[in-house]
Amino acid sequence: MKTIATNKKAFFDYFIIQKLESGIVLNGSEVKSARFSRVSIKDSFVKIIKNEAFLFNAHISYMNTTNVYFKSDENRVKKLLLHKKEINKLLSFATQKGYTIVPLNLYFNNKNILKVQIAVVSGKKLHDKREALKKKALEREAQIELKKWK
Repeated sequence: MKTIATNKKAFFDYFIIQKLESGIVLNGSEVKSARFSRVSIKDSFVKIIKNEAFLFNAHISYMNTTNVYFKSDENRVKKLLLHKKEINKLLSFATQKGYTIVPLNLYFNNKNILKVQIAVVSGKKLHDKREALKKKALEREAQIELKKWK
């Protein structure tokens, strides 16, 4: 499994409730760009429209070698491939107040197919974010001390 892009902002800003793996519909030039890690899912989100899931604000830049006629819009809306049961489950969460659906990772699986890991999340408050930063700093200090003693 080769990770292409990670949404670090989602891990910091949200509590993760449930994770799902999804396929994504892309053009050939977009897949080639993804292989070279020219992807950003930092501010992207998932919306369900007419029982279909779509990924908004995912930026897949095109390669310099791509023909002018085959260049697609870099920020176009991308369709996600999910089963009806999965879409209904996501829709039941998304209709509740305070829940959002965001992509966490973009990666190639063992069969060399591009997948998106999406999650149902709820927002963190400011004090939760501060607590996470403190915990991360303490863990970093502990790792440094352990290295000194080895």
